[in-house]
Amino acid sequence: MLKKTISAAAILLAATSLGQARELTGYTYSAVSTTAAVKGMTRISERIAEETGGDLTIKVHLGKTLQIASSDITQAVGDGIVDFAADYFFSGNVPIARVLNLPMLIENDDEWNKAYAAMEPILEESFAQQGVKLLGGYRYPQQIIFATFEINSLADLSGHKIRVTSPEQGKFIEEFDGAPITLSGSEVPTSLERGVIEGVLTASAGGAKKWHEFLPYNYRFPVNYGNSMIIANSDIFADLEEDQQKALAAIVKEEGKKITAEFLQDEEKQKASQQEAGMTIVPAKDSDAAMAREKLAPFWAEWAEQNGPDYVEALKLVREAIGK
Repeated sequence: MLKKTISAAAILLAATSLGQARELTGYTYSAVSTTAAVKGMTRISERIAEETGGDLTIKVHLGKTLQIASSDITQAVGDGIVDFAADYFFSGNVPIARVLNLPMLIENDDEWNKAYAAMEPILEESFAQQGVKLLGGYRYPQQIIFATFEINSLADLSGHKIRVTSPEQGKFIEEFDGAPITLSGSEVPTSLERGVIEGVLTASAGGAKKWHEFLPYNYRFPVNYGNSMIIANSDIFADLEEDQQKALAAIVKEEGKKITAEFLQDEEKQKASQQEAGMTIVPAKDSDAAMAREKLAPFWAEWAEQNGPDYVEALKLVREAIGK
């Protein structure tokens, strides 16, 4: 009788323990497991499992393995289709975040850190309106110019078709008499081969890592930054134990910094590799930076005013933070 009682108690204890354990569904836009972004998400998953003794785990799914478009990740998290995600294409759902991506507004790492700190409360509230908890994020290297044609200055963009990933990047290309074209990443190689586009704005550790064979020229002019957010469903996050919330938030903050650092390291590595393979790499001219800043500064205010008072206020906060 005693043995039966002990066995029953053991089964009850095991069931209780299993009931306490929770696995979140994680998702990332990146389909390549070797990128710094995916490696970082994997570390987050491993660390939260270790720090909670397995009570909280995250199963990370790579991009395209779930029926979720990259542009719909924020919405999928808010709707509870996935619980946790890295989202590079969030600006369609949280467009005010694009103030951080305006061309020539933020030009170096120090300015980025100050601008992001100023914007963070606005971003948190904007994501919250989508049913999403903003936990942190990471930043890619600056977006620079790669081309099929020889390019030694911004003036050489004139008359050429350049792939961009946002209307703001498109405005930059238009200011130098180029023709901006928006394409998905999967369309880029074929479009370069066929002459549909003649260049791209990306990073050595970004698109150029995959497309460098089509892009013999690189003008290292920093147009803008791109960044990814790490987010969770608000209700799911609120339902976690307090110590789990704190642990996950802390891990995301730490890993976000590591991912950013790893991307910057890979940028230098890929740049050297691409140059060794024959790519012509030209440093940016200081005179181009001053000229581009002068051309684009009026656009910042126009962009904010067209989008409304909240955008005007967000731009004001950023400009005050970085002294522009």
